[in-house]
Amino acid sequence: MKFTRRHTLAAALSVAALSLFGCGQKEEAKPAEAAGASTPAPATAPAAKTAEPLKVAFVYVGPVGDAGWTYAHDAARKAVEAKYGDKVKTSFVENIPESAADAERVMRDLASNGNKLIFGTTFGYMEAMLKVAKDFPDVKFEHATGYKTAANLAQYDVRTYEGAYLAGVAAGKLTKSNKLGVVGSVPIPEVLRNINSFTLGARSVNPKITTKVVWVNKWFDPGKEREAATTLIGQGVDVLMQNTDSAAVVQTAQEKGVYAFGWDSDMSKFGDKAHVAASVIDWSVYYNKRVGEALDGSWKSDTTWWGLKEGMIDLKAFNASLSDDIKKAIAEKRQGVIDGTAPIWKGPIKDNTGKEVLPKDKVADDKFLHDIIFYVEGVEGKVPG
Repeated sequence: MKFTRRHTLAAALSVAALSLFGCGQKEEAKPAEAAGASTPAPATAPAAKTAEPLKVAFVYVGPVGDAGWTYAHDAARKAVEAKYGDKVKTSFVENIPESAADAERVMRDLASNGNKLIFGTTFGYMEAMLKVAKDFPDVKFEHATGYKTAANLAQYDVRTYEGAYLAGVAAGKLTKSNKLGVVGSVPIPEVLRNINSFTLGARSVNPKITTKVVWVNKWFDPGKEREAATTLIGQGVDVLMQNTDSAAVVQTAQEKGVYAFGWDSDMSKFGDKAHVAASVIDWSVYYNKRVGEALDGSWKSDTTWWGLKEGMIDLKAFNASLSDDIKKAIAEKRQGVIDGTAPIWKGPIKDNTGKEVLPKDKVADDKFLHDIIFYVEGVEGKVPG
């Protein structure tokens, strides 16, 4: 994307006059000067034109609030402002449903109002962004967690399953009942991948565990999230993970005396005793890079999927009571994922019907991971149709 650079206009007459002065030449008196008339003030050069800031907009599916998915995105938006200062002007719109009509209306309005880089931060915005991008070829669009691109529409995602796997390692060591629970949002591959990776992490240190799932079919609904957590605890679960956006699961765990993990951001302030750790996303790693490319003209449509290795996800905010043994196990698994010596999705892996989905020693590629529509061994129940 082109942008206006700061520039200085030279005053040709002033330069010429300075050149003559430098050569020791004198100017002849002008008629007005000879007659004693007042000399008009010399013309001044126009002031340097200030570059217009790049207008960058973010569209959020939930409220900014103080926890979860949208909170993490907005923290990164603020990081962009801190990094680029007056070179950018950011804005956001929150609580925009995934329905095509709502998303399209908002994005079309943002593009019409001069935003030149627009981030849509949830899967359901994909078709709307494709449509609007076609009508605004001079605007750059970025879509989170989808799979379609265009000349001016890029796709980006974070390997949240890597954070879920590390949480599973901790859960597998903490549980007393060997029953883990997940409050699931929407049964798409992204979420199934997280549930399965959580279970794989837990079973890597405790093969006896099983995982129960209750779906709320929304990304953000504190009431339903609380009900789902309560249901799981009633079934004997003593460690909870979530793939939803509010802090309701952690709050419920605190009230009921079980463990839980923060999701997308540190949620320890909502339950200091229950909160084991948090799978924290740092979107600024990606946003700072892409905004910089939009500013310097190097932006191009691409597909990006970053994780532990790039510093975009990590398990953080550990409870002070967490044992050194558990921290050591997490650190070892983390390093194995980063350097490739211990991939999360390496066969043999079976689904929960006993069917082999990855043969021995085969490592899943990104296509496999994006197409997951099953539960691994250890997860109870069936994937909703």
